[in-house]
Amino acid sequence: MKLKQSIASVTALLTALILLAPMAQAAKLKSQNLTQLINTSESIISGQVEKVTDGLTDKGIPYTEVSIKIGSAAKGQHAKNSTYTFRQFGLLKPRVMPDGRQMLAMAPEGFPRWIEGESVVAFMHKSAKQTGLRTTAGMAHGKFNLVNGNVLNEFNNYGIFKDVEFAAGLLTHEEQNMMTNPKAISATFFMSVVGRAVSQQWIDNGKMK
Repeated sequence: MKLKQSIASVTALLTALILLAPMAQAAKLKSQNLTQLINTSESIISGQVEKVTDGLTDKGIPYTEVSIKIGSAAKGQHAKNSTYTFRQFGLLKPRVMPDGRQMLAMAPEGFPRWIEGESVVAFMHKSAKQTGLRTTAGMAHGKFNLVNGNVLNEFNNYGIFKDVEFAAGLLTHEEQNMMTNPKAISATFFMSVVGRAVSQQWIDNGKMK
């Protein structure tokens, strides 16, 4: 009996830790510059959000499931017009459970919000080993909306080029100008810089810091 109680206590503790870890991460959210976003991304994609749903895993962990129709990919092997689907921690809205209780485990502050039909650039972090859940690198810093030909994250691109350095001759004149006005970053120039940084390994060979 005591053994069963101990196992139940440990299981409850592990579940709580899994649920609370993303919240603690959100509380410590710091701005991420472009070098950090590229470095910590497993995939970098642009496309349109096709579907957003939520639910519970078989272990009772709340998630939001997002499907993005890919227009292009700067990092990772993703075919154009294919669908990239992932699950992020937290529900879209509170949920009434079968026993009548209400689950309030919505995505914590700092997590990106997703809306069907929106066009995005997403720097996707690798999935968590225990849960399979994932979100964007830098959390909300790593999700950009495409608006009037520009990219803009939840923080108005704050800090995106802070302390970022490029070797001489890497950027065009237009791309250099882009860095002087982070609130109006051309999607074309942005994706061109990100794509070349990845394909030509600028960070690994020290041309981008």
